[in-house]
Amino acid sequence: MKTKESFVSTTNACKLCKPLGATLAFKGVEGCVPFLHGSQGCATYMRRYIISHFREPMDIASSSLGEKNAIYGGGPNLKKGLLNVMQKYGAKVVGVASTCLTETIGDDMPMIIAEFRREFGDLDLPEIVQVSTPSYEGTHTEGFHAAVRAMADQLVTDKVEPHGGVNVMPGLASAEDQRHLAELVRLFGAEPTLLPDTSDTLDGPALMEYERIPSGGTPLSAIRAMSGARGTVELGRTLKGMRTGGDGLAQRFDVPLFKIGTPVGLRETDGLCAALEAITGAPMPKALLKERGRLVDALVDGHKYVFGKRVVVYGEPDLAIGLTAFLAEMGAQPVLVATGAEKCGLAGHVAEACGDLLRERPEICEGVDFHEIAEKAEAMGPELLVGNSKGYPSARKWNIPLIRTGFPIHDRFGGQRILHMGYKGALGLYDAVVNAVLEKKQSDSPVGYGYL
Repeated sequence: MKTKESFVSTTNACKLCKPLGATLAFKGVEGCVPFLHGSQGCATYMRRYIISHFREPMDIASSSLGEKNAIYGGGPNLKKGLLNVMQKYGAKVVGVASTCLTETIGDDMPMIIAEFRREFGDLDLPEIVQVSTPSYEGTHTEGFHAAVRAMADQLVTDKVEPHGGVNVMPGLASAEDQRHLAELVRLFGAEPTLLPDTSDTLDGPALMEYERIPSGGTPLSAIRAMSGARGTVELGRTLKGMRTGGDGLAQRFDVPLFKIGTPVGLRETDGLCAALEAITGAPMPKALLKERGRLVDALVDGHKYVFGKRVVVYGEPDLAIGLTAFLAEMGAQPVLVATGAEKCGLAGHVAEACGDLLRERPEICEGVDFHEIAEKAEAMGPELLVGNSKGYPSARKWNIPLIRTGFPIHDRFGGQRILHMGYKGALGLYDAVVNAVLEKKQSDSPVGYGYL
């Protein structure tokens, strides 16, 4: 009988915690302050971690529970914290996420928040969205999607008059990806509502005066109007079969829902354009056809450099799926696709996204850390790594290039401005892959070719 190896420890996890993901989602709503119901250390860790990627101020409120609250409950601290956020920030929305501590002691957040509304109903209360995100289970992407679902369920309460807008739920996308998605929807003649939209709140301009709550984010009025949109586009293959924010809008308000893959590469972006054509009734704009043509031209021009290159891909499941499909399109050979998430159907989604483009199926790993990824990958002879900064030690050890994508990127500048999506994003990623291969060949050569 085969027995599972004894668990020792997680070494350099290939995931982050659920409340961190919820925090990122709440930052994409105008006037919203993320609030962690738990110990002060949780908020401090997340602030520092997020700042190193986005290079922006990151305020996260906390109920700051201590030993006494772990025994008697954190209700009084949560109520006091909400009052402080109202008084000091003037928040329009407060996004309350639970943590390990409050989930373990069994704090009933919906009940506490209902009591708060009754006790302080004479005040001008903000909207309060609550979501359960215990960090001892799941990943930051699961926390992100849970917060988006909570916002769609708790803030979109009534059917509004139909309008020509399109809802976009982009998933954990970079600020530049979100700006580009909005641009794509407008090219099809519709006005987008992104939920969330951190393109300004986590990548804002320099200002003469500090803003306690950064400008930008999806306005509350636009969120409420999502019930009257022409349709919803929700990005992420792993969301199929799950109840999401888009499902809630479809079930309660009959807003047509299109769940598609994260549009990285040629075919996945074709899927996005097909969805926008179906929703708006508009044909593919000429500007987009040109972008698509440039990508195809580049794939032909650079094929000889990247064909057959053995690649390890890792990170959030949906981004990893899109990146793997794009690597297959360019002729590279993904040998390992890994994620810290579990039970996300990664193998099936990779096979579906890649179709018949791969000569051999990559090994698929869920629920792994970077120690396990390195152990599996080393014997495969990888020539490229594609993923976030946490793969750098392996890239350095194996002396191979690392193409930095996704979140977090701590060892380079501008991670929030990396464009992954659309034909334009694919072209930029393709240039990065080809140039990394050329640079490696050039630097390894004893003569240092000047013409490649």
